[in-house]
Amino acid sequence: MPETHVNLIKLSVGTDSVEDLIRWQDARRAEREDGLPRHVTRMWPKRASEVLAGGSIYWVIQGFVQCRQRILRLDEIIGQDGIRRCGIVLDPEVTRTTAARKRPFQGWRYLAPSDAPADLSAGRDEDDALPPGLSAALADIGVL
Repeated sequence: MPETHVNLIKLSVGTDSVEDLIRWQDARRAEREDGLPRHVTRMWPKRASEVLAGGSIYWVIQGFVQCRQRILRLDEIIGQDGIRRCGIVLDPEVTRTTAARKRPFQGWRYLAPSDAPADLSAGRDEDDALPPGLSAALADIGVL
């Protein structure tokens, strides 16, 4: 079955945990008229229609994909320098995923749904977080 959407994957620079990401986004949301978190990037996705067809941004924290957020829309943002940027507007709900090791990279990348780590089951999202390395090892052997 063909995939109908595509995701993005991005390093969450400066955050040590999913909770750090949530706190940072919450602090910035108060500055926005719509109250939605967003990530501003220099590049506009060439596959925007696929991203907007149900895609999420998967966050890499401390070397592991640990969570995702649905992408709601892409806003054009013109910086003070006059350069056009893409504001990736996100659903405020952060969904934890199984940990997946990811090497550092610059910018964002496309991530096929078939390559995306699975969401943690509904009963597991309130569990104490396992260290990412342990979570990744368990996922590798099929325990998570």
